[in-house]
Amino acid sequence: MAYMSFAVRRPAVAGRFYPQSASELSAAVEAHLGQCSGATPAAGVLLPHAGYVYSGTIAGRTLARVDVPPTTVVIGPNHTGAGARRAVWPNGSWQLPGGALEVDAAFAEELVKDGVVEPDLAAHLREHSIEVELPFLRARRPDVAIVPICLAHLTLSRCLELGSALARAVVASRARGREVLLVASSDMSHYVPAHVAEKLDQRALAAVAALDAEALYSTVVRDDISMCGFVPATVVVAAARALGAEHGDIVAYGNSGDTSGDRDRVVGYAGAIFRTGSTRCLGLC
Repeated sequence: MAYMSFAVRRPAVAGRFYPQSASELSAAVEAHLGQCSGATPAAGVLLPHAGYVYSGTIAGRTLARVDVPPTTVVIGPNHTGAGARRAVWPNGSWQLPGGALEVDAAFAEELVKDGVVEPDLAAHLREHSIEVELPFLRARRPDVAIVPICLAHLTLSRCLELGSALARAVVASRARGREVLLVASSDMSHYVPAHVAEKLDQRALAAVAALDAEALYSTVVRDDISMCGFVPATVVVAAARALGAEHGDIVAYGNSGDTSGDRDRVVGYAGAIFRTGSTRCLGLC
């Protein structure tokens, strides 16, 4: 292999996006998760990735409703511009305050062999969009193994190709007795008035709820919606549909103004769950 074996990824945003102290981080995550009664399996979820003070409650309320299986593929956008366009962290571990999460190297290798991602560390080193989801996943399942994938901008056809490959890899993992959850990490509209953000974000979320990957991608591009993780979201929606999910439940929506009080320049956040036979939950519930 051309990449480093057993690579260890150090926290990049501990103390900024979430507490640096292990005990404070655990307390914050547990508070955002609340009660996890009634959690059921899902093909995938959409989670926000801002600082916990802004989006932690939405992330927690969403993930509290989902069983976290042994492997979770976490796909986030590349905010830094570093590294490969379709970068998987191939093995080793991701360190967090309070303990590390191991990478599911076998699952990552299947995707590399499929040719839809490439092993690359540079894209991940300073990126926050995957890291901020991991304390929530660890709280829901301490032994969870992760497959971190960082994506730059991709065409719709590339998104659908990656979604199909992910679905195939999930099916193969299930055949070996190991369930998999797909996580799309994305915030919604950025730095627009709250009423504009909500109007634009509901257009994108309508496509998410319909599990229509093509409509999600085309809506964001056509309406110039500044949804930073629309590429990961498109990929996961496509994969969830291929895995048999029928629609997306929008668990919660909000924006940074709910915390800061500034409604003139907000960032939107949403949480959604993709599973078969679930009951729609549009709006806050």
